Amino acid sequence: MTTRWPQLYYESDRQVIESLHAYLQVLGKLPTRALPWCNHSWHLALRVVPRGFRTYPVEMAGGEAEVIFDCLSSAVAVETSTGFADGFEVTGQTVQRFHEQLSELLTLAGVETSLSGAPNEVEDAVPFSEDTRERVWDEATLTRLHRAFSDANRVFERFSSGFVGKSSPSHLFWGSFDLAVTRFSGREAPLHPGGFPNLPDRVTREAYSHEVASIGFWLGGGVVDEAAFYAYGYPTPEGFADARIEPAEAYWHGELGEFVLPYAAVRQADDPEQALLQFCQSTYEAVAENAGWERDRLEIPLGKFGKPYDVKACR
Repeated sequence: MTTRWPQLYYESDRQVIESLHAYLQVLGKLPTRALPWCNHSWHLALRVVPRGFRTYPVEMAGGEAEVIFDCLSSAVAVETSTGFADGFEVTGQTVQRFHEQLSELLTLAGVETSLSGAPNEVEDAVPFSEDTRERVWDEATLTRLHRAFSDANRVFERFSSGFVGKSSPSHLFWGSFDLAVTRFSGREAPLHPGGFPNLPDRVTREAYSHEVASIGFWLGGGVVDEAAFYAYGYPTPEGFADARIEPAEAYWHGELGEFVLPYAAVRQADDPEQALLQFCQSTYEAVAENAGWERDRLEIPLGKFGKPYDVKACR
């Protein structure tokens, strides 16, 4: 059994992380073709659920279908409102084979949507049907990775409860492979320059059409070789980089243009949830204050179990 806030080892976990990322890219193609486009691409993201990662339900003849990547059983399942339920094991097969298996399963379920294509937001975007590279897989590592995403998701959901303005769900973007929750000021933002690898600029520009303060979690890679939380604003407000952020282990990463908090620092804190909430709140306040958000109109107290917030007390 994996306990909350498990230890992560980026270097030794990296190949399993890359395999999981590659498989989730294939799953992610389903909502891109089977759902109407939702603002800021929210329909494309996966939700973190108790057993793994789930797509949003997509339409099919006579009902709806969803795909679940089950991290506890190391399997993929397709379930529909018509009663279909079937799946296949994930054992470290090539992306080509994984793509074939999922495509066949969706056809069997009655979902007429192509999963053809290639990964997004990665430099080496080999088409799924041609990706025969060997993959490294380990079920124990998969369970730890999912547990870490679940812990981050739980805190992000709680943080979201303190905002009455427009906010995204806490959801996993399979292109960049990060969990994120985003708050909006309600004002339009300057046109985003785009430039993400293998991602159309029109997608990026629509995602950042309005001012945001975003918090996220990813397993490491690029210029940060460890699992970490991040926070940024778009556009980046003047003075944001000089803000005082909590907890003390958080730091400004100049190359990313974001604040970063190592996952290990959260895990080792006396109260990991409180440490992460501090990071979420202090970085959000740094964006909102420096950008002049109407905070009194957008914020409410954090939610309590089984009790709606007192409207009169907030006025």
